[in-house]
Amino acid sequence: MTIAFTPLRPQFAAQVTGIDLRQPLDDETVARIDAAMDRYAVLVFRHQPLTQEQQIALARRFGPLDAGLRKATGAPTRFQHEELIDIGNVALDGSVAQPDNSKLIGVLANQLWHSDSTFQDLPVKYSMLSAVVVPAEGAQTQWADLRAAWEALPEKTQALVEPLVGRHSAFHSRIQLGDASYTEAQLQRFPPVDRPLVHLHAASGRKVLFPSVHIESIRGMTVPQGRLLVAELIEHATQREFVYSHEWAQGDYVMWDNRTTLHRGTRYDLSQRRDLRRTTTLERHAT
Repeated sequence: MTIAFTPLRPQFAAQVTGIDLRQPLDDETVARIDAAMDRYAVLVFRHQPLTQEQQIALARRFGPLDAGLRKATGAPTRFQHEELIDIGNVALDGSVAQPDNSKLIGVLANQLWHSDSTFQDLPVKYSMLSAVVVPAEGAQTQWADLRAAWEALPEKTQALVEPLVGRHSAFHSRIQLGDASYTEAQLQRFPPVDRPLVHLHAASGRKVLFPSVHIESIRGMTVPQGRLLVAELIEHATQREFVYSHEWAQGDYVMWDNRTTLHRGTRYDLSQRRDLRRTTTLERHAT
């Protein structure tokens, strides 16, 4: 079957056909996916249910894997692999998590616009999400095109934000949601990381506007000024014309480039089971 990439939005997000992700990918196919990621930033593979082992093996074809925030929190996992990140509302015993389960803080924090693991001093690249069980309604995932968002900014705003640096904090969004339960040791495991508000995506040659809910402050601004600017930029970057919204079906697999997108989950009935597994890759040269 011929591999095809069909755009879902003009120049952003594409559906992929002609690839069976359950089979080992050869180097040529990996290279074609990489090239499509550089162009579209989000790739959707329909009807590709994966076992945990298949998902880990597939993700490793695109770089070393990272376990994310769990490295700091030490939270237990119900998965067989530490590198599988739980994006759902399922408790350790397999039941739907109850409202008092601390796990739901992460579920709710994922409904804020962010890029994965920008709070780490590591070169994060792709994230990949596999849908095992999805609710009957709600719980979409949305992605925003940060290259198009930059290009649509007024020149005066571009000149303002391009020199600026944001300080990304691992726990900022969760603390905003009322979770203040972290120990000093956990907070120190991921000290804040400085990242420019604008960077160049080398593979496409396009500049990227890079706001995120992980940004707690902007260098050279008061905290209120910085946070208001970040909120303004997120509002700009997540306008409808820049966003692809994915309606999940069981077996869907979506991969995206964290360097050029924001994403979030949308609200759903937390009493309904939602079970998705994420992997996140680092740049290939990372060790």
